Amino acid sequence: MNIKNYLDSTYLKTAEQAGVSQAENTEIVKQFIQEAIDENFKLIMIRPDMVKMARTMIDEQKSKVLVGTVISFPEGTNSLDEKIEEAEQAIQDGADELDFVCNYEAFKKGEIELVKNEVFILTRYAFYNHKVAKWIIEVAALTDAQIIQISALIKNVVMANFKEDTYQNVFVKSSTGFYKTENNLPNGATIPAIIMMIENASPLPVKAAGGVRTYEDVAEMIRIGVKRIGTSAAKTIANGNVSTNNY
Repeated sequence: MNIKNYLDSTYLKTAEQAGVSQAENTEIVKQFIQEAIDENFKLIMIRPDMVKMARTMIDEQKSKVLVGTVISFPEGTNSLDEKIEEAEQAIQDGADELDFVCNYEAFKKGEIELVKNEVFILTRYAFYNHKVAKWIIEVAALTDAQIIQISALIKNVVMANFKEDTYQNVFVKSSTGFYKTENNLPNGATIPAIIMMIENASPLPVKAAGGVRTYEDVAEMIRIGVKRIGTSAAKTIANGNVSTNNY
């Protein structure tokens, strides 16, 4: 099994989060992009301000690596208009895939129509621009029941409004990798959470992100039905080693 076809190599830290200067952080991003090209990973996932650089590097080297970015990251609380504006800029800069952070706090408050509308409008926007949409639900912020409900909500919105041949282009994604949990609990993809997502989002594909640290983790995720895996240690994992990174 070639796990590289499943791996979205991911670097989403700001300079401040990484404890480095802006120039140093840009250099780190460049290294991640180049590694994705050299290793032929499925995709490079970076912040919106780095998309243009990734697009240029990938095109210059005639690589097939896809460019993904995050929208309303990491909280997902931006307004619909703000999310559209951010997505529009990312598309102009050359993004292939848009990972929207679902407004999971609104969902938890019972603002279901807001979330349904957001999923419909932004998925439609992605499709109109021939892009893949992913919906980050932030499993560590949700109860099991909420994971089930929000996965089903996204599925139902997509199935009610779009054709069957588009389902493969809307993912439900587990995590940002940046959610702060209490008592050192996992903040990313766990097997139980992923199983709930797969069971309730199907036929939409599921992406696991956050906390995937070993080749065995990846193999197990793929075995249970995950279609994409986001990790900041893609090369380490692909080579069969263990990552110490948390996302």
